[in-house]
Amino acid sequence: MILFFSLLFVAIAIAGFCAFVIFWPLSLVHIRDRHPQLQAQLGEGAFARPSAWSWLLRRGYLSANDGNLNGLATPARISLLTIIGGLVCAALLWLLAVVIG
Repeated sequence: MILFFSLLFVAIAIAGFCAFVIFWPLSLVHIRDRHPQLQAQLGEGAFARPSAWSWLLRRGYLSANDGNLNGLATPARISLLTIIGGLVCAALLWLLAVVIG
């Protein structure tokens, strides 16, 4: 049963990844079009750059005072947190299954 819940958390992480793939590129395009100073800060290839993900998790987009950017980046942040949380919970449950089993 523990491994079932571990797989369930992996599925939650996959759902978070699907949302991340939708909202993060939209956020980056909005940043590219309207906030060149933020784009310079994030650099090229920000989609797969851990420093850009860290910026997203720290809510760096709030410094732009742009409601449209907040509306795109907040779901991207929540989906990134969902990915991280799902994978961490799955790993903990898998580790528990290894210890118990």
